[in-house]
Amino acid sequence: MNETEAKKHWTVGEAGVQRFKTAFLRDTNKFNEFKITLNKRFQALQYLLKENGTTMEDNLKGIEEALASTRQDVLGRKKQHHKEWISIKTLDRIEEIIGALKLTSRNMWKS
Repeated sequence: MNETEAKKHWTVGEAGVQRFKTAFLRDTNKFNEFKITLNKRFQALQYLLKENGTTMEDNLKGIEEALASTRQDVLGRKKQHHKEWISIKTLDRIEEIIGALKLTSRNMWKS
């Protein structure tokens, strides 16, 4: 699927790729908390699905929602750190060059 086809399937309100603090899972306590919470949500989901006659799509959607909400609650979202694409030092150097060019062009016109 190319980019234009992907845009056609994108619906309003959908979030982009969500990244979670998966490094927390290395901590045994956090990992156990995640497993317990996920297990509880799956048990609740299983009970609801037994009560209501549901389709496979509903089941899959419920599983995805349970997993996403557990990741959000237990792990939390990763913060995005933007790197500056240009440093202050580079900006200062650009200003110096522009100033030198302006000075040179003024001197050319005076001669």
